[in-house]
Amino acid sequence: MQTRRLGKTGYQVSEIGLGCWQLGGDFGPLDGERARAILSSAAENGINFWDTADVYGGGLSEQRIGDFDRKPDKLITATKVGRSPALYPHGYSKNGIRDSLQASAARLGVDTLDLAQLHCVPVDVMRDGEIFTWLDDLKAEGLVRHYGASVETIDEARLCLQHSGLASLQIIFNLFRQDAAHGLLDEAREKDVGIIVRLPLASGLLSGKFDRETHFDPSDHRHFNRDGEAFNVGETFGGIPFEKGVELVDGLRELLPGDAGMAQWALRWILDHEAVSTVIAGVSRPEQIDSNVRAAALPRLEAARHEALASYYHEQVKPAIRGQV
Repeated sequence: MQTRRLGKTGYQVSEIGLGCWQLGGDFGPLDGERARAILSSAAENGINFWDTADVYGGGLSEQRIGDFDRKPDKLITATKVGRSPALYPHGYSKNGIRDSLQASAARLGVDTLDLAQLHCVPVDVMRDGEIFTWLDDLKAEGLVRHYGASVETIDEARLCLQHSGLASLQIIFNLFRQDAAHGLLDEAREKDVGIIVRLPLASGLLSGKFDRETHFDPSDHRHFNRDGEAFNVGETFGGIPFEKGVELVDGLRELLPGDAGMAQWALRWILDHEAVSTVIAGVSRPEQIDSNVRAAALPRLEAARHEALASYYHEQVKPAIRGQV
């Protein structure tokens, strides 16, 4: 597994990371044995960047990582703060952020968090800027080594880039959400801010395995948030109505090479952007990790194919996206 530098953190992170939202059961039931198998497979395959949050399963995702027999010096664990009921949307305070991060550290079994990321906090909170000062202070106290932000839109990402202490940005970026390629990635690189890509497969749409008859467990956000009923619509299927997304995937097949699966080429497309530090891909089964790892070894897509994929996005995909990109 090749590594890339995560901005000013200096961390060398695996090109393919592990998204751990599913470890909290938010993609449907996932028992402890399968969670351990996923973490074991990730570690064995050289995936050294694991991303979680305090609200994934109410702390269950963090706890499962903390209980896993890992070597902390070999792994970098990033968590998030700011979406718990105690904070979101109007309860933000320095003490509240500290308490939440201390609880995360306890569940993860560490004294200092490798990376703490604001978790899609309201734009007014980011615009006020005081929350970044609190994170500077908590870094000075030794509770976190570095901090970043996970955001929902390009405008929010640019707002965060105004703060010099920011070390990373976690963004939605995939074949169905390409806008970050037009300026944002370059801006982050100039400021030495690492880019962490989430939702690389648009909640599984870009795996190419879904059809109109696909159903999801009621506990899966792809069931209860498919139209944005529970949280930001862009976090599920990239904001695209599911049935339309299936149709768009069918058109996308003709533009990708046929010598690997759609999911692998979708990951490769993201990695072709050199400003990207790591792609956090969530899996529900250990064997899916092997497929993700093979994506990093694929050759770069040629320029003409990148141009065709960009045209398809702007002409066919972007008009179907709901919410701000």
